[in-house]
Order: sequence, then structure tokens, then C-alpha cells
Amino acid sequence: MSGVPALKIEKLTKTYSNGFLALDGVSLEVGAGKFVGLLGPNGAGKTTLINSVVSLARPDTGSVEVYGKDAFREFREARRMIGISPQEVNLDKFLTVREVLTFHAGYYGVPRKKAKEKAEEMLERFGLVEKRDQRTNTLSGGMKRRVMFARALMHDPDVLFLDEPTAGVDVELRYSLWGYVRELNRGGMTILLTTHYLEEAEALCDEIALIDGGRIVDRGTSADLKDRYEAGNVEEVYMKVIGAASHR
Repeated sequence: MSGVPALKIEKLTKTYSNGFLALDGVSLEVGAGKFVGLLGPNGAGKTTLINSVVSLARPDTGSVEVYGKDAFREFREARRMIGISPQEVNLDKFLTVREVLTFHAGYYGVPRKKAKEKAEEMLERFGLVEKRDQRTNTLSGGMKRRVMFARALMHDPDVLFLDEPTAGVDVELRYSLWGYVRELNRGGMTILLTTHYLEEAEALCDEIALIDGGRIVDRGTSADLKDRYEAGNVEEVYMKVIGAASHR
């Protein structure tokens, strides 16, 4: 996979049945091992873009490749390389925490013995050991976030999508998750993060892509963007770029 981008998204368009244009010709290339923040207001197209890559939404036009695999024609191969922690909590309320993890690994063909070992590792990593036999519907919001994060990593993906991963979690857990995603990224994992916490993007990401109205309106490193917009931080950049776009 040397030299091949982790993600190559070209000219994606998606209009929903109610006429809402969610993606308006989005192109985005993400190099292997990069950590990219995707920032934009609600309704900007962030989640639709992620859902298109993982085939939860079918774009009208355009193409997506994951490490050279066509995300639509080679769905299984492409999907196996991706882990996703979605914005909406979507845990089976009748399963225990441990069952959620091992069943997920099974969907991706992880052998049962390895899945059990990986589940124990993730339970330990995310502070879920004492919750392992609890049904997910009895967990707090923060604990559910931890389970979804752990689940996303059960099949050892190459690319990780984190869609608002720290929404509703306490500050201590947020910083703990920051440390862990940095570690994953240092180990070579490509990460795409959406977040409303702009300081989170500035602290974690190599590059930031700003999306509004279904289009990528600018992209660069934090330093590049701050220079370009004469801004002191990413929040100021965001207000200048997204604020300007919303008034056009």
C-alpha cells in the first residue's frame, strides 16, 4: 500500500429525497498515516461524507477509494480497512459490552479466540472491565461512547473515522481519548475526525479541512490556515471561513 493514499474521494454529490443537497462535488485526498480534522456546521455534509465512504449512504455521483480499493465495487475489501465510531449511539441494547465487541469482530471475520483477546485488551484500554457483563442500555452516555470507540478498533482497521467522538463525555475521558488516538496515529493509523470542539482539532490534527454547504471550502495545516486568515487559533479561522461562507 506504499504511496497509495488512504482515502481518495473524488467529486462526490448527494441529494436526499427531500431535495437537500448534502454533498456538492466533494473531493478530498488523505495520505496514509495522516490525522485530518473535518470541521463544519451542522448540515455541512460531514456525516454524509463519512457515510458515503462506508457505504451507509450511496452518493449520486463520484468515487471513493480506500487504499486503492473501490469503496462501492470492492465494498468488502474497502470496508474491512475502516473502523467507525459514529455520531449517533447505535449499540444493541440487549447485548453486554463484551458481546458488542466480540460480535463486531465476528462480522469482520476475526477468529473467535483472537476476538476474545482483543475484547479484553479494549475493555482494559477503555476502562470498561467492570462493565463487561452489563447490557449497553444500562450505561451512561460517556460509557456508551467508550464502547463505540472500542468497537471501532476490534478488527484492527487501517483507517479510523471518529464522528464527534467526545460529544457528551467528561473532560477526563476526553483527554484520555486524545492520548489514545495520538498513539494510534503514531502507530500508522489514518484518522479522520469530525468535532465541534475546535481546540480538539487544533490539538490533534495534522491537517484541517473546512466543509460548508456540501463543499470543502479550505484545507491546510493549522499553521497554514492561521497564517492565511491572520488568526490566532483554529476557532478564529473557522469563524472567518464558515461565517463568510454562510453570508454569501
